[in-house]
Amino acid sequence: MLTELTKSRVYLAGICSLIVTVGVARFSYSLLLPIMQDSAGLTETGGGWLATTNYMGYMVGVILAASLHNLNHKYSLHRVYLLLSIITSAAMVMTTDMITWAVLRFIAGICASGGMIIASGLILKWLVNNNHRAELGIHFSGAGLSIIATSLLVEVMLTMSASWQQQWLALAIMAAIFAIPAWLWMPHPSANAQAGGTAKDNPPGKTFTSMMMLAYFCAGYGYVVSSTFIVDIVEGTEGLQGQGGFAFILVGLAATPAALVWDRIARNVGYLKALIGAYTLQAVGIILPAINDTLPVVIVSALLFGGTFIACVSLVLTMAGKFYPSNPAKFMGTMTLAFGAAQIIAPVCTGYLADAFGNYNYGLYLSAGVMVMGVIFLLRLLSIERVISTEIDSLKSRVFS
Repeated sequence: MLTELTKSRVYLAGICSLIVTVGVARFSYSLLLPIMQDSAGLTETGGGWLATTNYMGYMVGVILAASLHNLNHKYSLHRVYLLLSIITSAAMVMTTDMITWAVLRFIAGICASGGMIIASGLILKWLVNNNHRAELGIHFSGAGLSIIATSLLVEVMLTMSASWQQQWLALAIMAAIFAIPAWLWMPHPSANAQAGGTAKDNPPGKTFTSMMMLAYFCAGYGYVVSSTFIVDIVEGTEGLQGQGGFAFILVGLAATPAALVWDRIARNVGYLKALIGAYTLQAVGIILPAINDTLPVVIVSALLFGGTFIACVSLVLTMAGKFYPSNPAKFMGTMTLAFGAAQIIAPVCTGYLADAFGNYNYGLYLSAGVMVMGVIFLLRLLSIERVISTEIDSLKSRVFS
């Protein structure tokens, strides 16, 4: 009973960490982007650059997390990121200067790695060392919940005719509240010492790692375009004004159970086949608004995107635990560098395309095309996996014949 209570607290800490470091420090910007464009003079290109600086910060955070080998330092750094997520959100109201905003979004991006990488690694290692199933589905339900929480808060504030400054302050207060359980219940590295023994690492080959990085780069590109601009896309569509927050809530609703559902799918068909399915559905979800911008299609698009983007992250990071149970952050960091590189490139490209053509359609076409490339990389990995499996079976048959 005590063990289950402890596990529940660990998962809750992870979920709250994602709400603070990803929901407020990252996703809230997507919600406030059209509001800041209307009231603070932010352009599409400027919005894209701010998103890019956020992801540049995320990359720095990933590199920093990967370079730290002392788990106690990572644990302390996670707490620093909780505090900075609150501070940088509140500080957005102090200016309309693009440079200052860019610095704040950069720092917030660093903080986002706290929930995605550091918290994931601490929780995954705790699960492995305490003989629980090494899956991150419950933890990553926090990504969907973070979208729902921030979306609902923004919608409530809009009904009160709150300014963009008041919105940021409200989000900072929400972050402070959720930071409390994340601060108190995130498992300290010393809690890992209670288990007897650690599973043996089973690292993948260089070819697998390289192909997986390319595939994950594609996932990062597809993810960031829709997650950053979906609210602005909906708000800028004739007849859909005022529905952007609703679309983002749908993304969160679909994302909340998605990682758990895809965990189960992966158990039955394997991680690569599950990823191929998630990539394919995400590509469809991305391109739908460019083909048909009616509300029913936008709803389907939001549900498809929400139901797949966090699954891609969860499945790959869970694979890290399979390959490196002694140090999951090793593979996590490698993969996330590829994911983060795409997040730096994509917003700027999409922002320029939107300014040049007057809409986001070409950015969506490009994003969906990159996701299709990711499917091709995954299919190649699947064929490599089959060849290796066949060779092993053949070797076994010769040894025992």
